[in-house]
Amino acid sequence: MTVTRGLEGVVATTSSISSIIDDTLTYVGYGIDDLAENASFEEVIYLLWHRRLPTEPELAELKKQLAENAALPQEVIEHFKMYPIEKVHPMAALRSAVSLLGLYDEEADLMDSESNYQKAIRLQAKMPAIVTTFARVRKGLEPIAPRTDLNFAANFLYMLSGQEPDEIAVNALDKALVLHADHELNASTFTARVCVATLSDVYSGITAAIGALKGPLHGGANEAVMKMLKEIGTIENVEPYVRGKLEKKEKIMGFGHRVYRSGDPRAKHLRAMSKKMTELTGEPHWYEMSENIESIVTGEKKLPPNVDFYSASMYHSLGIDHDLFTPIFAVSRVSGWLAHILEQYDNNRLIRPRAEYTGPGMQTYVPINQRG
Repeated sequence: MTVTRGLEGVVATTSSISSIIDDTLTYVGYGIDDLAENASFEEVIYLLWHRRLPTEPELAELKKQLAENAALPQEVIEHFKMYPIEKVHPMAALRSAVSLLGLYDEEADLMDSESNYQKAIRLQAKMPAIVTTFARVRKGLEPIAPRTDLNFAANFLYMLSGQEPDEIAVNALDKALVLHADHELNASTFTARVCVATLSDVYSGITAAIGALKGPLHGGANEAVMKMLKEIGTIENVEPYVRGKLEKKEKIMGFGHRVYRSGDPRAKHLRAMSKKMTELTGEPHWYEMSENIESIVTGEKKLPPNVDFYSASMYHSLGIDHDLFTPIFAVSRVSGWLAHILEQYDNNRLIRPRAEYTGPGMQTYVPINQRG
């Protein structure tokens, strides 16, 4: 058998959802630049789930369904108050809350197409409330119920702060959600497909995906970028800090990508948003520091920034706690996970690869009293 560590370059399935070809990311054939500039996140959800852009009535119906299903069961809210929440990582809380939602969904184990689609609606709708409720409860604040008159991005920011968000902030978050919605067969998406290929339920598939995203080699890089920026502190410290890391051959978070060779096509959109948002909040140094870091790392190591690098300073400028960056990633990526889960169900085959054995040869059992 030929072994490919990490399955790099191995084509494991066919999919009509998204593609990465010649460093170009598309959702159902639409380029990410086109969608980032023109589409709302709700339109992208519909596109990923239906493989086409919605008409006005179809988009209105999706928005209505998401709004009607956005509130959390009270039992899930109380669950956040049952453990030492200030010591719990938000991704662990998100993983547990999604699993718990399955206990309160009477259709959780129904496997027909319509039931699975309705579960997708409910999960997509409730993800913002899970993250914002966790964020508020751990600060001793009461959760804020979602509003039916706000779009997906605006509702998230409203439930997080209790304040009506301004249009620029809403547009920035909406664009970030579009950019993170799907990314072909990444680790968490593959995990979701492996899980539901056993014909396990949608909630199990999303819980498994969140578990994969929690790992720092997949999600979490943007949080690490913001930690690095805080450590650097000032523009003057950028060069000695980065060069010190490079000399020690230490990893600088937010650069390079397993799939892209010439650069992550999503990064330029987040760079532009980071510049705009940091200027609006009176903290342009976060963007300027990031720009200087990019100049050194890309100039000397030929490693361009990825989607995580500039999203860090952009999310910070939205007033979002740094350890919520990865859960926000999940709020967006659940749209792609759900699209892949539904696609897996439609044309399912159990995913069961092989492993090349490297242990000892055949051995004979020795009774315990004869072992030296």
